[in-house]
Amino acid sequence: MPILEMKVPSPGESISEVEIAAWLVSDGDYVEKDQAIAEVDSDKATLELPAEQAGIITLKVEEGDVVPVGDVCCLIDTDAERPAGSAPSTPAAPKSNAAPTPVPVAASAPEPSPTTPTLSTSTGSYAEGHASPAAKKMMADKGITDGAIKGSGRDGRVLKQDVILAMAAGFDPSAALSKSGFTGGREVRRERMSMLRRKVAERLVGVKNDTAMLTTFNEVDMKPIMDLRKKYKQKFKDEKGVGLGFMGFFTKAVTIALAEYPGVNAMIDGKDAIFHDYADICIAVSSPKGLMVPVVRNAEMMSLAEIESEIKRLAIRARDGELTIDEMQGGTFTITNGGVFGSMLSTPIINPPQSAILGMHNIVERPVAVNGKVEIRPIMFVALSYDHRIVDGKESVSFLYMIKEMLENPERLIFNGKKPEEVLLGL
Repeated sequence: MPILEMKVPSPGESISEVEIAAWLVSDGDYVEKDQAIAEVDSDKATLELPAEQAGIITLKVEEGDVVPVGDVCCLIDTDAERPAGSAPSTPAAPKSNAAPTPVPVAASAPEPSPTTPTLSTSTGSYAEGHASPAAKKMMADKGITDGAIKGSGRDGRVLKQDVILAMAAGFDPSAALSKSGFTGGREVRRERMSMLRRKVAERLVGVKNDTAMLTTFNEVDMKPIMDLRKKYKQKFKDEKGVGLGFMGFFTKAVTIALAEYPGVNAMIDGKDAIFHDYADICIAVSSPKGLMVPVVRNAEMMSLAEIESEIKRLAIRARDGELTIDEMQGGTFTITNGGVFGSMLSTPIINPPQSAILGMHNIVERPVAVNGKVEIRPIMFVALSYDHRIVDGKESVSFLYMIKEMLENPERLIFNGKKPEEVLLGL
């Protein structure tokens, strides 16, 4: 009988092996063509593995196994008949072209989509209302009890997407079994780190060991930006179809400052320094698997509305676990916003092989001196971590100060960082 050997495809350039994070089907299940049968972790992202043909599947590797690209991970008996009483899985409904619900960048509680996405599932594998293997694993990690989440799959089966949407909507802790509190016992748990987390750990240690990293700080009076948002936020949303957030202003200011200080936008390659005549900005956004850094390509050519729209699109894709490797590769500079989690001040670690990263923090009302008088202003501390091998102290401090000046005087964003009178006088 014809047996199809399914081999692990290459998720992207330079990736030689993947880890089987979770099987979405069980050994002996009947699967449909293009049905997601497994989740695989690479050192860059988590991807779904679709079935190449319909038939009965035989698993050849276990969850947690590291499999070289090109090796056989499962067999599919393509001559097997579909089990009696089961119907072909329903194709996923096409995504609506309507504007999705706004998602706060790097926030962990965005609003769920009005309609729950449908996923292909194996037919007849689980009893009514039970969770799929991927959903069960995620629920166990989050401490969610069986029956706490309503499933949208066949026969009420709880899918991974149901868990993601429940967590994104702000799952009621009272419905879950809390694992965060101490119980007085002496138990310990050992959990294998995912390949993605292990690679992140390796890269972060590499940055600390291989770069001359230094951080410089400044503070920004956010009142002008906040006043501008308050005045035009609704009109901006009505006309542009996207919210007016802080990240758009910061990204715009960064692209202008990078043009003025190209060393901050460069990277080291052996004995050479590579300078970029464009600004591909990595924006750290929150996802169920942790912080991701998708890239806003050619941000220097975008308007505020275009920047906000692209960040929103990437944030939603991160929330739904749909980011591709191409959307996260590259980038010449990174912005991370720890302020949404309450961070007052931090020293962000450079995203290699880039040479600098900007850290945003929470906005707190503080007493400051304004024209010789003490006033209460909304102040944000900002931090720029940079590689001192390629970026000098003067360049880094001037770069951060230029961002501060543009944010405190938003009209400068119109004139590439210059004052309106300087543009008028040709200075």
